[in-house]
Amino acid sequence: MRPQLENIQLEIEKEFPSDPALQQVHLARKIISQEAESKGMNLFEFLIHEEKHLLVEADLEQK
Repeated sequence: MRPQLENIQLEIEKEFPSDPALQQVHLARKIISQEAESKGMNLFEFLIHEEKHLLVEADLEQK
């Protein structure tokens, strides 16, 4: 695991020490948020963009 990811995971484990499921949700959200930021979008914009991208790909595969 990358050092930055390890730091995030440790931070989340401190916030939610007795809830592994909630830890996973928050870790995923933080990873996705970083990906969005790297593309100049906020989380909401990124999710909408990715959804549209996946729908286009699925449509092309059906043809």
